[in-house]
Amino acid sequence: MQETAAWPTDDLGPAAVHFFELTAGATGIVVLDNLVLGPAIGGVRMTPTVTVGEVARLARAMTIKNAVAGLPHGGGKSGIRINGPLDPAARQSVLRSFARAIRHVVDYIPGPDVGTDETAMAWIRDEIGRAVGLPGALGGIPLNEVGATGYGVAKCAEALHAANRLELAGARVAVQGFGAVGRVAALELARLGARVVAVSDITGAVYDQDGLDVDALAAFQRTGPIAEYHDVKRMERDQLLTVECDILIPAAQGDAVHMGNVDDVRARTILQGANLPVTPEAEAVLARRGVLSVPDVIVNAGGVICAAAEHRGRTRAEAFTEIADRITANTLELLDRVAARPGLLPADAAVEMAQTRLDVARAFQRTF
Repeated sequence: MQETAAWPTDDLGPAAVHFFELTAGATGIVVLDNLVLGPAIGGVRMTPTVTVGEVARLARAMTIKNAVAGLPHGGGKSGIRINGPLDPAARQSVLRSFARAIRHVVDYIPGPDVGTDETAMAWIRDEIGRAVGLPGALGGIPLNEVGATGYGVAKCAEALHAANRLELAGARVAVQGFGAVGRVAALELARLGARVVAVSDITGAVYDQDGLDVDALAAFQRTGPIAEYHDVKRMERDQLLTVECDILIPAAQGDAVHMGNVDDVRARTILQGANLPVTPEAEAVLARRGVLSVPDVIVNAGGVICAAAEHRGRTRAEAFTEIADRITANTLELLDRVAARPGLLPADAAVEMAQTRLDVARAFQRTF
């Protein structure tokens, strides 16, 4: 196997980078970024395009996210690069091959991510005895099924409301990525009195300034793509990012808001539902315009908080209580840090929060 891509290193990590040759010509990548707080929890991303650079960047985000959330876990991530669509038998073979390959990477606890789900985690656990985001039948808390990440997004919005940073009643919400995260966030926010005016999936976007019927949209999506939804205005998928709204939730792919489109973003608040959906350069532009962009390591931590609770044997109810408590506290701490130091970007404030907790943990390590 030849892998020529490089990845950045610094005082935080990465601690280790592993490559594996898998069945069906697939390649496995595991990046353990930082293990100061404990074994790493991070998702398994399976796509034809995943790269070591992408996995390393996501692993660093997990280091920050887990530290900010106060979890006893370090940051890690993995990727499986496949050659194209897999039939069910080949998919299971590749995932089981990956599991066997990481058997001895004991500091890594895999969970679901893009291209994998609770069934994939069940196969991995069957092979090596460890995984999170498992099916309920195996005693797990299936993250996508229960909507842990989307629930956390809504809790972040509630914390902002409590801090008088936004008004939820009647707030116009646009959701890019009406999937496992975005759909639950939209449903939760609608129940809190917000008005969801635009949603998108990979096929396109729909818009209604008076508010969409989110429950009806969710029901429709079980049988057809968003682009075919009836009696609403349709728009191009990425045009959703330019809708005038109070809350924009990019919950689809990374780098969705970038220097090429940030000037067209007309949201007052951005809640980052996806991993790394706003580039660092765009973050700076948004801050100069007075747009509050709450980073992904705060907003979408519900999934890993739930996974960590599952790993400790907690129930779904206990996990959701923990999600609400941790995301509320961290959102308020982030606001306090930004308010105390004008010019400090929210993303940088989150890194400072993580660094503080990592420094405390590092003090307990052997120094001789």
